[in-house]
Amino acid sequence: MGAVTESLAAVPEVDAGVLSDGERFRREVVEHCRPVIIRGAFSEWPAVRAARISPEALRTYLGRFANARRAEAFVGDQSIGGRYSYAEGLDGFNFDRVEIDLPGALDRILASAAQPGSPTVYIGSLETDIYLPGFSGENRVAVLPSSVSPRIWIGNASIVSCHNDTFDNIACVIAGRRRFTLYPPDAIGDLYIGPIDYTMSGRPISLAAGADPDDPRYPRFAAAAARRIVADLLPGDALYLPKLWWHQVEATEPFNILVNYWWDASSIGPDAPYTTMLLAMIAIADRPAAERAAWQSLFNHYVFRPEGHPLAHLPEDRHGILGPLRSGNYGRIRALVMQLLRGG
Repeated sequence: MGAVTESLAAVPEVDAGVLSDGERFRREVVEHCRPVIIRGAFSEWPAVRAARISPEALRTYLGRFANARRAEAFVGDQSIGGRYSYAEGLDGFNFDRVEIDLPGALDRILASAAQPGSPTVYIGSLETDIYLPGFSGENRVAVLPSSVSPRIWIGNASIVSCHNDTFDNIACVIAGRRRFTLYPPDAIGDLYIGPIDYTMSGRPISLAAGADPDDPRYPRFAAAAARRIVADLLPGDALYLPKLWWHQVEATEPFNILVNYWWDASSIGPDAPYTTMLLAMIAIADRPAAERAAWQSLFNHYVFRPEGHPLAHLPEDRHGILGPLRSGNYGRIRALVMQLLRGG
């Protein structure tokens, strides 16, 4: 994997030069679908330089861009230890939600940081082009398309519950320290995932990863714990996190800021795999086990292709819509799907 150094306990690392060459980034990082740390990748960002001076200097820097648009923030009592999650019984959450503008949130977070034992405050997933217009122009990731807008996450010491995302991610630490505890996508059965339509902020979370390791409700979690890897990041460091990797994110300092970029590094068109999965759930999941197994055979053959292309035994000019998607077959298959969904 190029310059990546393997480690049993920690996420492997790659040098920052990988972000200066789009083809190298794809070849050495994206195509492996494995997390990597990029040390010091953004240490010269203006935001990181301001953070090195003081939290107040960073507050002043962000104040140059911040507007009065309001957003949702999480506020947690000190008794939860910054771990935002469900309440007991999954009938609510252990924090309050408040509407606040970004300058007000920054002030409140800094005030809580200065007073140990205060409620913790967390505001995240804010598109900087909306809440901090101009920020992205001074703090960029050159290897990403200019259309990929960064998001910012600000808070006191906190633990964001283990979840996954359906996009690739470059996460850049601006202030404080972050620890990402990561589990591979196929650990899903050992993580005891909660509801997918009743969540804190859009993505389902692992109930086991935030529980006591010996909790009898989650006997399979030990198998996931044995496979976890850890990424410890300092200001200026970045983590490339492929889509579907499970991650718990711990911000360990009283004042922490992270910027991340979500995009689909392998997309050919507008259709998302997660949408396909949801459609398959209503079309297949409740059918008899034997029928599900039959459909699984077809999915493996045509979609996952463990034995290669399904029409490898035919000349390429006879592959029809199973030929290269970029040669017009993406649009042909999409039109067929839309016709079938309309009942045509």
